[in-house]
Amino acid sequence: MNQPDSAGSPLTIAERACETLMNWYTPADLPPANRWHYHQGVFLYGMLKVWERTGREKYIRYIKDYVDLLVDQEGNFLFARDELDSIQAGILLFPLYKQTNDRRYRIAADKLRNLFRTLNKTKEGGFWHKDKYPYQMWLDGLFMAGPFALLYNRQFREPELIDMVLYQEKLMRKHMKDEQTGLLYHAWDESKDMPWADPDTGCSPEFWGRSVGWYGTALVDILDLLPEGHPGRLELIQSLQEYVRGLTQFQDKQTGLWYQVVDKGERVDNWLESSCSSLFIYTIAKSVEKQYINHRYLEVARKAYQGLLDHMIAWKEEQFIMKGICIGTSAGDYGYYVSRPTSENDLHGVGAFILASMALQELIGK
Repeated sequence: MNQPDSAGSPLTIAERACETLMNWYTPADLPPANRWHYHQGVFLYGMLKVWERTGREKYIRYIKDYVDLLVDQEGNFLFARDELDSIQAGILLFPLYKQTNDRRYRIAADKLRNLFRTLNKTKEGGFWHKDKYPYQMWLDGLFMAGPFALLYNRQFREPELIDMVLYQEKLMRKHMKDEQTGLLYHAWDESKDMPWADPDTGCSPEFWGRSVGWYGTALVDILDLLPEGHPGRLELIQSLQEYVRGLTQFQDKQTGLWYQVVDKGERVDNWLESSCSSLFIYTIAKSVEKQYINHRYLEVARKAYQGLLDHMIAWKEEQFIMKGICIGTSAGDYGYYVSRPTSENDLHGVGAFILASMALQELIGK
């Protein structure tokens, strides 16, 4: 099978992306500097996949240096204790604990695990995304906390965390899924007080690309971490299949990419966005590899990846540059999403691109 052209195999490009940012930033300077944050977590999660594939020490050392700057010898570290976002970078603790058996990584993981006991919840038990967004569930939250919880169960045997994650996902489908497209709206406000909330459903009005991408990424990662034979698997796979069918119908035919507001590509003020396109590639390629979806969807992922190389990736003095990355974004209406600025080499996008590259590499590199 032909590999995407431009700069080599997806693995080669992923390594160059990692190395560019490693050259730009020390672990302490990764933005936002000196903070335990999901921006760094997403990028370093991608780097972790590269390390797992290549075994190159420089990648795991960089990840360890980031964690060790923030987690002290007693497992103490500063993190926001009122939001799901704080949990995502915790996935880095498990490979470090496995490698070193250093108790402070276990202690740090315990602190993040205990957030599930104190986070505010809706009446049905759905986690608020953050305290400053009361009564709201966001798609982002499933990625921020779900894989961590299942990794914690795998390492430390707390099977009730499996039920918790599956329940959170089920609440999102109940309140946020559009049955016609198979996609999910960005957010749901139980109180229906937010200006964007539908007065009947409480849903936000749009399918925002990156939030839809977080959800799909979470689904395939959760399936990876569910025990074989678990009764929840079939329901998740069916939801994933509907989701991928929905994504495919909105892929831009010319570039292979997806839009900032996924289902409104015909609008002149909407624009192609690189981080969501990367997350969709990751989800589709991994779903093909695991045989959750038909192998024909690989062509969808390959076309999208080539679209990123052609339209969103540039090389400046051998440095990797990724364009078209929407900056951090809350829930809102159509005008809010399409007016958001973009940036280059934002960790949202580079991390997502590395994940996409590694998922595609698993398929075409065998």
